[in-house]
Amino acid sequence: MKQGFRQSMAWLHTWAGLVTGWVMFAVFVTGTATYYRTDISLWMRPELRAAAVEPGIAAERGAAYLKVHAPKAVSWFVSVPQEDRPLIGVYWLDSFEAPIQQATLDAETGAPTTARATQGGDFLYRVHYELQMMPEVGRWIVGASAMVLLVALVSGIVTHRRIFADFFTFRRDRSAQRGWLDAHNFTGVLALPFHLMITYTGIVTLAFTLMPWGVASAYKGDAMRFFVETGQTPAWRAAAGRPAEALPLAPLMARAQAEVSEPLEMVIVNNPGDAASTVAAVFEEPKGLAHRHPQVVFEAVSGAVIARLGTLKPVAHVFTSFLGLHEAHFAGPALRVLFFLCGVMGSATIATGLVLWAVARAPKPGTAPDFGLRFVRGLNLGTILGLPIGIAAFFLANRLLPVALEARATWEGGVFFGAWGLAAVVGLLRPHDRTWREMGTAAALLFLAIPLVSALTTDRGFDFIGFDAAMIAIGLALAWGARKVSRYRGPARTRPATAPESLARA
Repeated sequence: MKQGFRQSMAWLHTWAGLVTGWVMFAVFVTGTATYYRTDISLWMRPELRAAAVEPGIAAERGAAYLKVHAPKAVSWFVSVPQEDRPLIGVYWLDSFEAPIQQATLDAETGAPTTARATQGGDFLYRVHYELQMMPEVGRWIVGASAMVLLVALVSGIVTHRRIFADFFTFRRDRSAQRGWLDAHNFTGVLALPFHLMITYTGIVTLAFTLMPWGVASAYKGDAMRFFVETGQTPAWRAAAGRPAEALPLAPLMARAQAEVSEPLEMVIVNNPGDAASTVAAVFEEPKGLAHRHPQVVFEAVSGAVIARLGTLKPVAHVFTSFLGLHEAHFAGPALRVLFFLCGVMGSATIATGLVLWAVARAPKPGTAPDFGLRFVRGLNLGTILGLPIGIAAFFLANRLLPVALEARATWEGGVFFGAWGLAAVVGLLRPHDRTWREMGTAAALLFLAIPLVSALTTDRGFDFIGFDAAMIAIGLALAWGARKVSRYRGPARTRPATAPESLARA
């Protein structure tokens, strides 16, 4: 090895961070947003009001809809209204090979809701873990990128020998490269335990996609048996092939609720209308790390209890604890704010690292940058500022698209990707320095416009003041950044590169 160990780690850190940086920036930003996924979903359906409907009655209304619209389905799923989602969600599978279908019902009437169609916060959630692509493809890309990011994190710790000393130093006026390096160190070290935890647990949550061979080999391709034996789901009962009338759901849900202290979340009916049909009452997860849902399973015709699920096997408990830690379902308001701020720091760490790569390789004055540098600069712009522009456009589209528009939720997603794609093209074609200022200003104006447009198009007043305040804060932060870029004139004098700067160029 011609280079020393630390120099080799610097090379690994630099290129691992660059190769996955654009994907992981999108993953971090959308993942950070989904800590408030339910709040986003509520904002995106302003027509909804809280509905005081008994969970059992809501389940009956959902089942009544499914009896008419999906009588031959193999499974029904009815999501009962929650405080943060005052709707009845119905889902069904016509066969195990068919895609899941869904509808949203008014909690008080059981009729299809007149609220605007939208994926809400679930859209950003899907971008976070599968990039809104085909699930297997998107999850593989995200999982592989997360593994490379973990390598970049560990190699970065090895590279920066004075990492904690540099954390307390910010020398913006020394040089552009020195300023970006200090900003990268500061945001990276400030939430370093979170960065390591969230990256590793994210990889673990995708384990069945990235490493399916253990379960596939041990269970001979019968993955469902793995989930049954680990206590995560009840055993499937084959249909008897004889029709039979099931008991009403409300009394069964009342019996199940008497056994479980957590609120009812969902009702699952397998083989509806069959003599062997089963009904599972699925409850919200108890407080704690493990992402588990207690269940009480009944025979649909007789009402006899055939299974109770609540305690997971050790391997499942460990896995679901990693999942719970990653998604922070256990977190109260204060801890959720902390997770959110750490996610912001993670996004900033990736963004400053991408910019630092380009700044460290900037040509001398009067020399034109080569194609590779221009390409990286354009991707940086299209990602770091293009993604916020896409998110802001997504929120504005929710307010501006006609409520009755066909395939409205798809149109919202199209606006998101269209705005992001347009910003990326602009970033590649426009002069680099000027475009940072222009796109930063555009992103700021879009976010600042969201509360105004919302106030003009809905009658909710101050109901969403927290969301509106967040949009204003993001807009002001982007405006501040655009102003700093426009006023920056470079260092007053040049200095030889220090050792950390030399490592950054590696």
